[in-house]
Amino acid sequence: MGSRRRRVCAGLLIAVLLLAGIAVFYREIRQPEAPVERFDHLALDKAGRSSDAAASSHAAAPSALPPISISRHLIAFPRLDLASQFLRRWLVSGENLCGALREAGIEVSEWKAASMRNRNYECYFQRIDERDEVRPLSSTFLRVRGNEIGDILEVRAKIVGPKTDAEGRLASAALRIFEIIVKQACWRDFEDTLVSIQRLRDVEDERFGAYLSFTREAGSENSFNFALGLRAASDPQVRTKTYFSTDRWLTSTNPVSDRIDTSTSANCAHRAAAP
Repeated sequence: MGSRRRRVCAGLLIAVLLLAGIAVFYREIRQPEAPVERFDHLALDKAGRSSDAAASSHAAAPSALPPISISRHLIAFPRLDLASQFLRRWLVSGENLCGALREAGIEVSEWKAASMRNRNYECYFQRIDERDEVRPLSSTFLRVRGNEIGDILEVRAKIVGPKTDAEGRLASAALRIFEIIVKQACWRDFEDTLVSIQRLRDVEDERFGAYLSFTREAGSENSFNFALGLRAASDPQVRTKTYFSTDRWLTSTNPVSDRIDTSTSANCAHRAAAP
């Protein structure tokens, strides 16, 4: 009886040991599989991230180049009103200047050809207040000279025996002529010469491609000559004229130049007519 019990116990022990061995065996087999799976997952994740990064860098590659911006002056029509700040030019036509003088009560003639065979255009005004048997003692003469397309070439005037006020300053009626001419030209840097003209003092000024002179005539204490016009353009002005030339720009469907010239002339006329 005792020997049989021992055999049963030994058999149970062997079975337990066998089961334990099988369990250990299976555990040893399954353990190396986990790192492989984790490695596979990591490899796949890394490959996915690499492909995403490559795709992102490929998509972002064009943005690495600096953006191209086109300056407005390459496509916008040049503002001709600004050209007068760099290139001296008349901003009023001969016809409009003559009209402004007439509106101010100065009876200048119409802007027309000087003669049948002459392509020069002009308007003029002449008034003789007093004269002797030989020459005028008090008179005013004015001529605006230009060409057939209306460009002004020069403005000249002569005053003999000008009327003055109690302080010896030029009478307002005569001064008005010079005020209109200078302000119609829209050359503000010449406006300060009006003070010298009013005081009947000689002034000769040449500024940036234009000249103005008001001088006492040689040999006469009571005669004064006035002139305003353009000088030959300097090299910088020639380059500026080339830049603002409409030949270098595409034609616009609504040309800006006509609108600017019209508005500029209107503004100049308004300034000249203002008291």
